[in-house]
Amino acid sequence: MYITRIAEQTILNISKSFPCVVLYGPRQVGKSTTIDMIFGERFKRVTLDDSEDLALALSNPKLFIETYSWPLIIDEIQKAPLLLNEIKIQIDNQRLKWLKNNDERKLMYILTGSNQFELQEGISESLAGRCGIVELLSFSQAEKYGSGRGTVFEPDIGMLLDRERELKLDYRTRNEIFEDIFQGGMPDVFTGVSERNAYFKAYVSTYIEKDIRRLIEASKENQFMNFLLLLALRTAQELRYEQLASAVGIDVRTCKRWISILETSGIVYLLQPYMANVSNRIIKTPKLYFLDTGLCSYLCKWQDSEMLVNGVMSGAFFETYVVSEMIKNLYAYNHNPKECLFYYRDIDQKEIDLLYIKQNEIYPIEIKKGINPTSPTKNFKVLKKYKLPIRTGLVIDTTDKIRPINEDAYSYPVHLLGM
Repeated sequence: MYITRIAEQTILNISKSFPCVVLYGPRQVGKSTTIDMIFGERFKRVTLDDSEDLALALSNPKLFIETYSWPLIIDEIQKAPLLLNEIKIQIDNQRLKWLKNNDERKLMYILTGSNQFELQEGISESLAGRCGIVELLSFSQAEKYGSGRGTVFEPDIGMLLDRERELKLDYRTRNEIFEDIFQGGMPDVFTGVSERNAYFKAYVSTYIEKDIRRLIEASKENQFMNFLLLLALRTAQELRYEQLASAVGIDVRTCKRWISILETSGIVYLLQPYMANVSNRIIKTPKLYFLDTGLCSYLCKWQDSEMLVNGVMSGAFFETYVVSEMIKNLYAYNHNPKECLFYYRDIDQKEIDLLYIKQNEIYPIEIKKGINPTSPTKNFKVLKKYKLPIRTGLVIDTTDKIRPINEDAYSYPVHLLGM
C-alpha cells in the first residue's frame, strides 16, 4: 500500500527549477518509493546498493554516467561521491545546448541519499546552483491519517480555527496518540509489512551501523551503540556534551562528531535556543530530539504504548512527538525549521518549549501531554524583553478541540497538527 507523501508537490515544484533534485533522508523512510511514484515511468533508475553498479561508479564515474545517460534516478548517491562531479559536467554541457538552441530546460537527475553527512561537501562544491534539495523523514500523522492532504503548520490562531472547522476530524485520545508514538512513522511498520520490534532490531543493526561504520573507528562501534541508547534516553533534553561523553567513555570532540553524524543522517534534530539580542542570561545549549519516536522508544526498551504513556518519560516522548511532527511538516513544504523553530530557557529556569518566529513576531508554544495543564502560559511574559510582537500562543495537548485558555493562549489538539 502506497501512502501519499505531502512532499510530493514540493519535489515536483523544485524539479521545475533545477536540472537536478537531491532527496535526503534516513534509510527506509520511502525516498526511492516516492521518487518512483512521481518519476518512475519517465526516468531510468539505478541503485548503488547493487555491487556491480557501485563498482563501476567508483572505478569509472564518467563511464557510469555515459552508460546510463539521463534522465536518471540514482539511489544511495553518497556511496559514490565522485559521480557528483561528472553529473555537474553533464548538466553544464546540457545547459549550454539548451541556451544555444533556446530550448526549455529539463530535469536530468534525481539523487537520493541516506547520509547527508557524506554528501554535504560534494553537493556544495559540485552541484551548487544546479540542484534543489528536499528532506524526507518518516510518516507524519497528516500522511498516516490525512491521506497526504495536510497543510503547512503556522501558529496563527485564526488560521488554525478555520482549518479545524474545515477538517472536522475525529478526536484521537491520548492513548491513541501514544500508540502512534510507540509505533513511530517508519513506512514498513505503519503499513504492517514488518513487526515493530523485529523491524527496529534489524534497522539498528543493519542500517544505522552500516551507515555509521564508515564514519567511525571500528574499535568504537560498541561505544557508539551505547552512545545511541543513552541519546534515546535523553530525547527532549538539553544536550550536555561533557556529561554524555563521560557516560560513554569518549572525548567531547568525538561526542560532537557522532551527534553531527546522527543529525545529518536524519536520526536526531538539535533545536537551538532563541538568541535574538543575545544575553548571558540565556541558556545557549541545544535540545536534542529523535525524529522517529518509534525508533526512540525501541532504543529505550519500552515494551508497549501503555507502559510508555504511564512511564517517567511520557512527557519527553510527547514533546518529542510534537517537535518531530512540526519538523516533518516544515520539511515537507520546503521550509527550514532552523529559521523559525527555537526554544527558550534562562538561568532562572524559566522555559518555553517552542518559539515559532515569523517575520520578527514570536508565537510561544507549550507542549503538555495532559488536558487542562496548570498555568501553562506562566512564562510567556518573559518574552517581552525582546521588544518584538508577542502573538497569541498555543498549548499543544491531548484536548479534543481548540479552545481559549486565557488572553495569552489557546489549547490546541495534537491530533490536528499538520492536518
